[in-house]
Amino acid sequence: MIRIVILGTGNVAKHLLGAFKKAKDVEVVQVYGRKNSVLESLGSDYQTTTEVSSLKQADIYILAISDDAISEVSKQLDLKAGLVVHTSGSVPLAALSKKTKRGVFYPLQTFSLDRKVDFAEIPICIESENEADTGILKQLASAISKKVEYMDSDQRKALHLAAVMANNFTNHMYYLSSEFCSQNNVPFSLLHPLIQETAKKIEDLSPYDAQTGPGRRNDRGTLKKQKAQLKSKRHKKIYSLLSKSIRKTYGKKL
Repeated sequence: MIRIVILGTGNVAKHLLGAFKKAKDVEVVQVYGRKNSVLESLGSDYQTTTEVSSLKQADIYILAISDDAISEVSKQLDLKAGLVVHTSGSVPLAALSKKTKRGVFYPLQTFSLDRKVDFAEIPICIESENEADTGILKQLASAISKKVEYMDSDQRKALHLAAVMANNFTNHMYYLSSEFCSQNNVPFSLLHPLIQETAKKIEDLSPYDAQTGPGRRNDRGTLKKQKAQLKSKRHKKIYSLLSKSIRKTYGKKL
């Protein structure tokens, strides 16, 4: 049985709690948070504390907190034993205090509070400083996921940036698209099948081969007309930048 303490009450922490609750051979012995009101919302299934000095003994302490807080919180921990890990993709292992054994437990997924995710399909990237710690992290990750990957801090940082481009930037384009639809009295929901197919087909095609549209075809007339449809200078700039990048990718003259 792996005993864990989770520090944090945000989206990642709550999703991890849900996953570990279903896992065999994993026990969440305590949850730490800054506000009692938030801890109380977790229900009676977990022992909780608002004091770092009152943490229970565990095998692994998971810091599911903001990137900026990781270093400072890890310095506050006064632990006799146990492995301290964070869940960030962009923060290096070295950001954790040297006072304790340290590692990384990074689930590569976008987490929203009211959205259920299938942890079995989520890649979990782990890192540690010795084989024994790698072993227990792999055991913990395997309890909730079928996809466990060892990755050093530089690799994970690159993966996180790739995830920002693939997820965060893409979602922002969804927002701009929905905003444009609203301004023109067009239901954004009509784009849902297109969005789903765009995401689905890269399981079979490379992103390079999957690209379609006026930029790929170098359809200058359509590109010019569509840019003129946009009222916002910011939107025009984004449209031009992305269209230029697509045309350049496929060797079109600019």
